[in-house]
Amino acid sequence: MFRRHAAGVAIITANYQGVPYGFTATSVASLSARPPRFTFNMARTSRSWPAVANTSYIGVHMLGLENQELADRFARTRDRFEGDHWELGPHEVPILKDVSGWLIGKIQMRLSFENNAVVVVEVVDGAVGGESQPLLYHGGSYSRPVPLDYEI
Repeated sequence: MFRRHAAGVAIITANYQGVPYGFTATSVASLSARPPRFTFNMARTSRSWPAVANTSYIGVHMLGLENQELADRFARTRDRFEGDHWELGPHEVPILKDVSGWLIGKIQMRLSFENNAVVVVEVVDGAVGGESQPLLYHGGSYSRPVPLDYEI
């Protein structure tokens, strides 16, 4: 059923013991505006879980259509940080370049349930990138939003 639910695509990054970690996520959601908080879900079997479980700060990067290759890289390959597409940012969190926007957040809570976790994060820093259409994931593939040909 959730294959039919379109979601924005983001990349979560963390730095643990001097090693950068990251993964593609479609579960990022706003939690509150004051204070600014968001959540994301992840598998505790993920290679990135030890970093998220043991560090205080993470980054979330919102992706635009031009970032599809980056989304694939962080979803499917192991060489996610080879190259010059990133740099260390505030709190030593890996920041991806040329994305629609990024936030640095301090982890407030990790709620584990079986093999999964919900992570609650409070925003401490961020930046907005250039204008871009959001990258969506729907039905097992990437897509773009299209305007309706009528008004609701």
